[in-house]
Amino acid sequence: MSKPLTVPPQTNHKSMLFSELALDLDNLVADIAILGVPFGSPYTPKDYNNDQSNAPTAIRQASDRVIRSPERYDYDIEGPLLQHRDDIRFVDCGDVPSDLYNPEIHYQRTVSAVKKILKAGALPLILGGDHGITNPVIEAYADEEPFYLVHVDAHLDWRDEVNGVKTGLSSPIRRASEKPYIKGIYQVGMRSSGSARQQEVDDAAAYGSHVMTSYELHKVGMESFLAQIPDGARYYLTIDADGLDPTIMPAVLGPAPGGVDYIQIRELIHGLIHKGRLIGMDIVEITPAKDINQMSCLVAGRLILNVIGATIKAGYYDEK
Repeated sequence: MSKPLTVPPQTNHKSMLFSELALDLDNLVADIAILGVPFGSPYTPKDYNNDQSNAPTAIRQASDRVIRSPERYDYDIEGPLLQHRDDIRFVDCGDVPSDLYNPEIHYQRTVSAVKKILKAGALPLILGGDHGITNPVIEAYADEEPFYLVHVDAHLDWRDEVNGVKTGLSSPIRRASEKPYIKGIYQVGMRSSGSARQQEVDDAAAYGSHVMTSYELHKVGMESFLAQIPDGARYYLTIDADGLDPTIMPAVLGPAPGGVDYIQIRELIHGLIHKGRLIGMDIVEITPAKDINQMSCLVAGRLILNVIGATIKAGYYDEK
């Protein structure tokens, strides 16, 4: 018998937002599925087990601060978490484990786990991990219908490689640009400086990536950014925690003032859900040791709550 792809969450909360624990991915029955992916592709041995690998646990730990209990009314989604729908299967598939003797194995495990979630017809909501985890997640969509990638980040993430590693945290958007099933890329929140040099900025422009800095966002609003994205399409949303303003997301390695605020990121989530179909989301790069009063993990949980409630209200799971 092959080993399971995931392991139970390492937390006193047995699952995210009081969901049902579901580790048998071969027989998964679900509409919405949480998956923890703690490990990316490290640039140095020191990076392998970085603090971001603790984020899936820390986000789950904030569950009872995100919602006190699932049946309570929430103003973000105008109702309780599952919108009075007893037929909605909301599950937590646990975390993709790594292997110290084969550090790359979690990459393929992640691809396989996400593929099984998609095969079950469920919406994957991914807890990272550093931004390298988006690479295997996106790879799992290779056999799905084409979609647009929407990216929230302070940084461009277009490096081809760092220390010879092509699937690390500085490269997921360049790797995505190489996928034939990704129809286009929309990026918002860019500010300050990261790993990008002039070459990466030029490469993103040459590809045709639509980049809106946080400064432009604050001038024109999230509605203007949403208007650039084609209607009636499919969208995958990847959120780097440092794309959000550090006043609401302090637990990041590179805090930069002027980021996307909570009202704006909520508007983006609801906007994508209603203009087409959101087919997945990840939240990455939270460093729990730097958090303040669980604020970063609370915000991450609120974003997940908004996706769950809004997709249910939008009728995503009505054709069952």
